[in-house]
Amino acid sequence: MQQKYHIVTYGCQMNVHESEKIAGILQEMGYVSTDQKEDADIIVFNTCCIRENAENHAFGNIGALKKLKREKPNLLIAVGGCMTQEKGKTDVLKKKFPFIDIMFGTLNLEQLGELILRKKSQKKKVIEIREKEGEIVEFTNAYRTSYPNAWVNIMYGCNNFCSYCIVPYVRGRERSRKPEHIIAEVKGLVEAGYKEITLLGQNVNSYGSDGSTGMTFAQLLDAVASIEGNFRLRFMTSHPKDFNKDVVDVMEKHRKIMRLVHLPVQSGSNTILKAMNRRYTREKYLEEIQMLKERFPEVEVTTDIIVGFPGETEEDYLQTEALVKEVDYASAFTFVYSPRQGTKAAEMENQIPEDVQKDRIMRLVELVNSLTRQKSEKYVGKTIEILCEDYDEKKDLCMGRDEFGRMVYFKSAKESIGQFVKLKITRANGISLYGERVEE
Repeated sequence: MQQKYHIVTYGCQMNVHESEKIAGILQEMGYVSTDQKEDADIIVFNTCCIRENAENHAFGNIGALKKLKREKPNLLIAVGGCMTQEKGKTDVLKKKFPFIDIMFGTLNLEQLGELILRKKSQKKKVIEIREKEGEIVEFTNAYRTSYPNAWVNIMYGCNNFCSYCIVPYVRGRERSRKPEHIIAEVKGLVEAGYKEITLLGQNVNSYGSDGSTGMTFAQLLDAVASIEGNFRLRFMTSHPKDFNKDVVDVMEKHRKIMRLVHLPVQSGSNTILKAMNRRYTREKYLEEIQMLKERFPEVEVTTDIIVGFPGETEEDYLQTEALVKEVDYASAFTFVYSPRQGTKAAEMENQIPEDVQKDRIMRLVELVNSLTRQKSEKYVGKTIEILCEDYDEKKDLCMGRDEFGRMVYFKSAKESIGQFVKLKITRANGISLYGERVEE
């Protein structure tokens, strides 16, 4: 009987794509996917520790497997990702969940197949956490699950050391892939019919900054956008300290690069930005926004914002609100600051009380939602092009996004998935839109 695997993923698109790589490893070993963990012969947790709630969620789901492991003693449970790479966390996992069989880190994901074979040949648990980043391993066997979208890593790691962020400690320093490998991967995806490619990195603008690739990010973006084919091109994440005119020039040159830029601001207060070690000011950020809007009047910007950072005053918070209104974001990912052990911010004085944090996040979410609703209403009556991505069984509708990332639902057959479709927007419901297909 064929063995089955089940993968549980937490966190960002980077983790989603890494789970595709894990699936590729498992399929090469002869496993097939199952949506039911009870049917699995191996369950892999690809964890995230960037935010406390993701870590707590992972702990809860791992703990819930204790009974299943008792019922199926041959079931393999593997835990990898950012959480296992975090200093001291493997000891916590061993003590809390002694039934875990395999632990691996973000820096040695490619070893998973070897670790599974090692575990099958011995009784004791297998723990392999590489402490230093090594050469980039090129994955050619990722099992992609997001058609017609595809995620392409252009680099790994981060050198920024924002005071609240644990990424450099769990993903290592920046390493850029060779441009020829990236270009070949994108060409293959386009030839395979993928219609939207997103270039991924913790800070894509740092691509090749050590001179190892012979290309800047703008040059790489130009090369990828020059690949023949009808596809959309996106990139994330951009760090405001490095975002520059060269990238905007390439965006202007290639219409297949979407006029949507994710540019995390984190705070509208220079005092807080300095405490966060973001290395740009409110003024510099707004200059970049102005540059984008002058070049592309239709451009939309999304962002990340943290409220309740240590030392944040009400005035600091109100500066963030004012910036949100001035930029007029298409959407924003909003977070309450939570201390991460090992970061400088966790040791700072003036940690903000939970009730103050809660009040500020509720006010910010209401502001962001009100701006989003206003933008949604402006869509009504317009005809737009979307890329059909999936079929919503509950709504009995197809769904897809326009170039600005706005989700639209419409009546169509499942065969529309992977197609560019023109829709007339008939109504708006918060962040979501509804439309009717326009025959061309």
